[in-house]
Amino acid sequence: MPIRFIFSALFITFLSGCAISQDVQPVDSTEIIQKIYVKENPKVLMEGLLPEIVSQLNALGFESESYSGDLPENAHHYLTFTANWQWDMAMYLTYFRTTLYNQGRILGTAEYDAKSGGANMNKFGKTGEKIRPLLREMLDSARRAPTASPLGK
Repeated sequence: MPIRFIFSALFITFLSGCAISQDVQPVDSTEIIQKIYVKENPKVLMEGLLPEIVSQLNALGFESESYSGDLPENAHHYLTFTANWQWDMAMYLTYFRTTLYNQGRILGTAEYDAKSGGANMNKFGKTGEKIRPLLREMLDSARRAPTASPLGK
């Protein structure tokens, strides 16, 4: 067996162990979303993540706000999340999962998993850039509820 073949096989095996996976279960196109409440997760120790999620939801055209404790009264749609970071020359997002609910029923999920990222340099980068395409894909089919126009307009 030529040495180049063995080296190539080992290299491919090494690279296959450096995967970053993304899995999105999108919200059904029949779902109409008025407002999304994002539940604070005190176990996630990256303080800028919650405002980043709210900001991205707003940028996607969904009114959203964060809350802690019990779900606000009359709230139907809410989003939960978890995330972990790791150090490898720099801090990077290793895992992110979010779930969107309507009164306890799961509407959609999105997951980013770089735990097997190893030598994959795509694991580095801003957290917001990692979760933006996931949120977009999860919510792309959902319909935004029409916003009430101010009186006299």
